[in-house]
Amino acid sequence: MDSTQTAGAQRRVLVVEDDQTITQAIAARLQAEGFQVRTAGDGPSAVDTAHAWQPDLLVLDVMLPGYDGLEVCRRVQADRPVPVLMLTARDDETDMLVGLGVGADDYMTKPFSMRELAARVHVLLRRVERAAVAASSSRGASIQLGDLEIDHAQRRVRVRGSDVHLTPTEFELLVCLAQQPRAVLSREQLLAEVWDWADASGTRTVDSHVKALRRKIGAERIRTVHGVGYALESPAP
Repeated sequence: MDSTQTAGAQRRVLVVEDDQTITQAIAARLQAEGFQVRTAGDGPSAVDTAHAWQPDLLVLDVMLPGYDGLEVCRRVQADRPVPVLMLTARDDETDMLVGLGVGADDYMTKPFSMRELAARVHVLLRRVERAAVAASSSRGASIQLGDLEIDHAQRRVRVRGSDVHLTPTEFELLVCLAQQPRAVLSREQLLAEVWDWADASGTRTVDSHVKALRRKIGAERIRTVHGVGYALESPAP
């Protein structure tokens, strides 16, 4: 990934991690990138700080005292939508899917490089900015594929008339697929379009987000083309 990202521009990042060594390393790197950083070492203080300080992004460890990162994510997202980069000590896909299911936008498995973490923080924040611009320039625009409706302006998705809650990343992924229904998009294409990554090493991230998206809109709507990528199915005209 390109490390020459735009400056933090005083965006606020809350780092939630109970290991002080890791916390200090993450905070130092993000402060060097231009971010304002606050830290929390347990679940309750993380939720309190997020409510009071209104950060632009959370870097959130799964394993925390008080209550875990999944519960923190649920509570923070219930208060207001905010991008979440989740950290996990285990390379366990189940943990990753659960994290994505409660509102995390991305995840990293320990150990990780501080350079990559900083790059992912920049990417997540750029995606939020890009989504805001797209929404303001697409008033009233929507995509209708059978009983699946994607409302750009309100960033809402409905399946059979019922609202489906998607994370910002899931929404961007669905829009990317829906703009070319039935066309097969490679994992590398999706990484470039949705995550702004040029590095194919992140293809497992795509797979995990597709699985989470399938759980919410229906597994039959996204077709896997083995060895290539994914396509969003649309009803025959």
